[in-house]
This record gives sequence, structure tokens and C-alpha cells, in this order.
Amino acid sequence: MADDHRGGHPLLWGSLGLIGAWLALSIGLGVALPRAGQVGSTVLTVILVLFGLTLLVWSAVALTRSLRWWSLAVIPALVVLLASGVYSSSIALAAAHPPHPVRPGTPDGAQEVRFFSEAGVMFAGWFLAGDNGAAVIVRHGAGSTANDVEAHARVLNEAGFSVLATDARGHGLSEGHGMELGWYGDEDITAAVDEVLGRAHPPIAAVGVLGLSMGGEEAIGAASSDPRIRAVVAEGATGRVAADKWWLSETYGLRGSLQNLLDAGTFTLTDLLSPAEMPGSLDDAARMLPQHTEVLMIAAGTVADEQLVAERLAAAAPSQISVWVASGADHTGALTTDRHQWRERVIAFYQDALLTPRGDR
Repeated sequence: MADDHRGGHPLLWGSLGLIGAWLALSIGLGVALPRAGQVGSTVLTVILVLFGLTLLVWSAVALTRSLRWWSLAVIPALVVLLASGVYSSSIALAAAHPPHPVRPGTPDGAQEVRFFSEAGVMFAGWFLAGDNGAAVIVRHGAGSTANDVEAHARVLNEAGFSVLATDARGHGLSEGHGMELGWYGDEDITAAVDEVLGRAHPPIAAVGVLGLSMGGEEAIGAASSDPRIRAVVAEGATGRVAADKWWLSETYGLRGSLQNLLDAGTFTLTDLLSPAEMPGSLDDAARMLPQHTEVLMIAAGTVADEQLVAERLAAAAPSQISVWVASGADHTGALTTDRHQWRERVIAFYQDALLTPRGDR
């Protein structure tokens, strides 16, 4: 009995150590690491990761001492479980509680703007006036700001479109709590549509949205519920909920199925940690697009998964969604890879969708 009692302590402390290792590694990788570069964050990341790894080794030793030889097989299983937990929780923490990226100022020639959502969240951005009566709202990707899409905005504005580039909620000069999976995007973009349609100079008659990565996913979601959005260009969109990734098991077999299990845990935990409401899948959004809304998906030529996602969405709404695979481009890199082709395809798409009378198409 004494041996059993003494053996219980290593088992208890080893189990508690695994929990501590999970917490330390998750916070270090999911909260501190994304803030690396800020005062103390890099040091905190190193401390938490080293502490978590130390706890992991200590816990493995404690469990080894407390278990009989035939029970030692559970230790590798516990390590795998811990690694999966750290993967899911660190991603969930990074998505639900991201750092607030800074936007240093307004690009030359642009007008700084402020506007509010129906819920009272203040958004910031900048506006370039055009002369063709249509406007395009430009949305950046995760961890960036409106200034990171200036090159795209300039190309659109040179073609006569008014452009409103906005900082996403919790990014740049916008207020609110950030969310790196774009779960606030539908509401944010609706507020931006209100802003451009309410402008008197110049008057805007038609609105489109261009989004990169997270911004592209937001644009598709917003267009499914806001019929005022007549055209969407989504570059680098892949998914923002677990249901967007179930195709992985069909494409990659067992490896894809294991990724689906990890994603299910990750997005469930993200939903628990984030004040944002989890949106529907992109497939559902594609099927709910208003009949007059058109979408151009741009997929990176070097990223096979982007191409698969774009093709699946096009299959969900074949009469409204078209796909351009940008040869040689990396994620959201179509403009820098081939500026001429990006300009030709995107401008032609918006001119047809926003400027051509529907009866003439």
C-alpha cells in the first residue's frame, strides 16, 4: 500500500505538469509570439516556451516513474494529445485575441475617413475619389491594415473607381476587438457600404468589394447577406470555419481527416474564446449570393489548396463565380507577380459588373 501511495504522487504531479505545459506553450505561441517585437513580448515568448518544454520533460519523467512498464505506452499518446492541444489552443488564442496592428498614417492624396457600424464600432480608413460612379471597398488580410492594400487601391482608382480602404475591426486606427479569422467581416463591410453610398461627392451608384486573404473571405460572406454589393474580387480566400475545410479528407485521405479533427477542435475553441459570432461557411455564402452578384476568385498559382477552394466555390454557384489562377503568384501576390494581367482582369470584371447595365450584359 505504501508503494502505491508513493506512486500516486508522481502520477498526480505528472498530470498537472502536462496541463501546465499545455497552458505555457499555448499562451507563449498563441499570445506572446504574435506580439514579438513589442516590449517584453519576445522575452516572454522564450520564457513561456522554455518553461512549457521543461514541464513537459519533467512530467514525462514523473509519469514514467509512476506507471508500470506495460502502461508506458500511454506516454507517447499523452505527448501526441498535448501537441494537438497546443496546436489548436495556440491558433485559437492567436485568432481570438490578436495584437492590434498599427497604421502610421494616410497615403498621399487620400482622404482619411471615420464611420460607425450600427453597433457603434468606429472604423477608420481612407478614400480615393473616382469619376465613374462606382466604388470598390478594399479589405486587407489578417495582421495588416488599409495601407497594405494601397497598391491595389491605386490600380482601381486609376481606372476611375472610387476606393474606400478600411482598417478591419481592431486593426490600424479602427476600434473594437480584432479577430484574425474575419468573423466580424460581414458587419464591418456592411458599415463600409453604408459609408460609400452615403457620400455626396462623388455620388456612388454601384458598390463592389475587393478582399485579400481574410478580407476575401469577409467579402464573400458580406455579399451573401448584402444585396447592395454587386461584385466581389476575393484573392487568397481559403476558409474561416471548420466546415470550409472538410474537403481535405476527400483530397488528402487520412492526413486530411486528421487535419479535419484538429480544425474542428481549433474552431470550437476559437468560438469559445472570441466574442465574435461564428459565421457560416464560404460554401453556404456562395449558395446564398443574390442573383445579380458576381464573384471573381483569384487563386495563387503556387498554392494548390487555394485553387481547390476556388474551384469548389465556383461549383457551388457556377453562374456567378469565376476563377483566375494567377500563374507563378504566391498567396495574395497576383498584383506584384503580373501587374498588367491583374489590372486587365480585375478592372474588366468590375467594369462589367458595376458599370454595364444589366440588360446589356
